[in-house]
Amino acid sequence: MKLTEEIRIAAPREAVFAALNDADVLRRAIPGCEELEKVSDTELSAVVRAKVGPVRARFRGDVTLSDLNPPESYTLKGQGKGGAAGFARGEASVRLTEDGDGTLLHYDVNASVGGKLAQLGSRLVNNSARALAGEFFENFRKIVSGEGEDADADKEVS
Repeated sequence: MKLTEEIRIAAPREAVFAALNDADVLRRAIPGCEELEKVSDTELSAVVRAKVGPVRARFRGDVTLSDLNPPESYTLKGQGKGGAAGFARGEASVRLTEDGDGTLLHYDVNASVGGKLAQLGSRLVNNSARALAGEFFENFRKIVSGEGEDADADKEVS
């Protein structure tokens, strides 16, 4: 599945890039995130509870940052296992461009799922992935722009 979106954040590009590399900001922004640990400057480990259609799972996974070009862009590669629910893996390219007093965050995601998740059908999985990405970036936007210090990052996506 492929997702491409853009979101405007009312903060300077350097602040947005720094927040994209801040484990606490990411933990608060990721829907269903239970744990997020920075293993190194380019590696994160996470536990996320998610619901896709009728399938609920607790995913454990790793994310690696590469192609770092601060404060303009980077690539994230991740994979997670959700036990009987299956697995998910993906890659996202993130680009930041200045937009007046704010920043435009562009992302292109290419992801795949396997196991029970793959049996749900691409339409349901794509819709859930789109909703999850949208919720993450809205939470992220609120946190970085100072609108939502208490953004609700614990909701599940159905």
